Amino acid sequence: MPAVTVERLTKRYGKKHALSGVSLTIEPGEMVALIGASGSGKSTLIRHVAGLERGTGEPCRIEVFGRRLQERGRLSREARSIRRDVGVVFQQFNLVGRLPVMTNVLVGALGRIPGWRGTLGWFSDAEKGTAVRALTRVGIAETARQRSSTLSGGQQQRAAIARALVQGAKLLLADEPIASLDPASAKRVMEILVEICRHDGITVMVSLHQVEYARRYCPRTIALRDGVVAYDGPSSALTPAFLRELYGEASEQLILPEGDFVDLPAARPARPQRAEPALATV
Repeated sequence: MPAVTVERLTKRYGKKHALSGVSLTIEPGEMVALIGASGSGKSTLIRHVAGLERGTGEPCRIEVFGRRLQERGRLSREARSIRRDVGVVFQQFNLVGRLPVMTNVLVGALGRIPGWRGTLGWFSDAEKGTAVRALTRVGIAETARQRSSTLSGGQQQRAAIARALVQGAKLLLADEPIASLDPASAKRVMEILVEICRHDGITVMVSLHQVEYARRYCPRTIALRDGVVAYDGPSSALTPAFLRELYGEASEQLILPEGDFVDLPAARPARPQRAEPALATV
């Protein structure tokens, strides 16, 4: 049973097509990069898989672990329950700056506790222990009592990942999680995503603006161009020449300037790479 199934997803904003007939399948435990130049539809696709937006009515369907999330522009009755298994990490972290890091991380438990406890901010010792373990895993346990606003960008992103771990997410969607980070912090965040994918079997779909990170950390890459899937295959095939074939001059947006990508040993792939790349006809 696939972790994510998207069939013929179309999204229009007025006359503009943000997505046009997108279909893809992601298997449990995969770590998949989603790349594309600005305006290609990466964030829009992630928001649909997260159940935050609905397709534009055409015959389209999204399933998460075999459960229908939406179809023909309508969320299913199971959508709220499905979202409990889907963690989302945003570029801007979405932490409450005035609250302690621990409280922000415990927010991940809200979907699995009674509403009155969430309203009162009352969490059990077991839930607090889960939050501490999550913060330890991402390497920032010492910040638990700090206000979130005092953390660096990289630390805030790690706190957001810890929140998804506390949530118990089976699918983690990361929307440009390293776009605003320095290279060292970006590498640390990507290494954490690889580790939880490999160790916990969490399926990870991460949109990236820099193809070097896709090649280094994600065995598989799905490339969007003007709202359609232009490529779906091994990340190793994403050479500068191939990117120019896909994106033309826009490929320059996806390649970091020489020296901006710190050369450290590559993380092991979470799943074997696919045997043959396939360039989609668009």
